Amino acid sequence: MADTSQAEQPRGLSVGSEAADGVLVVTLTGEIDHHTGGLLAQALEVPDGTPARIVVDLGRVTFMDSTGVNILVSAHRTLTGSGGWLRLAAPTPPVLRTIQLVGIDTVIDCHPTLGQALAP
Repeated sequence: MADTSQAEQPRGLSVGSEAADGVLVVTLTGEIDHHTGGLLAQALEVPDGTPARIVVDLGRVTFMDSTGVNILVSAHRTLTGSGGWLRLAAPTPPVLRTIQLVGIDTVIDCHPTLGQALAP
């Protein structure tokens, strides 16, 4: 996989993205909250009408609040509406708890590992 971008916000979220077999893997490190959510939203944007397959690797995310939840749900709706999909991979225990409490895992495919999320 080739790294295509890397950006960091001063409040604690870095976002990397790589293409892997036609799937965009967005790797996050740090916290997702109202200060850093814009960077995540940008990373998940795709041109209108373009089907896209995106896996969000949450293996290094230490915190996610409702901002992250809303961004993921919005991206899921946009991607599935255009024939694509969004999958979540390797959420850390605190992030998994948030995902399960709000029920995102019943709407968006959530996998314990990146490899499983990338599997067809």
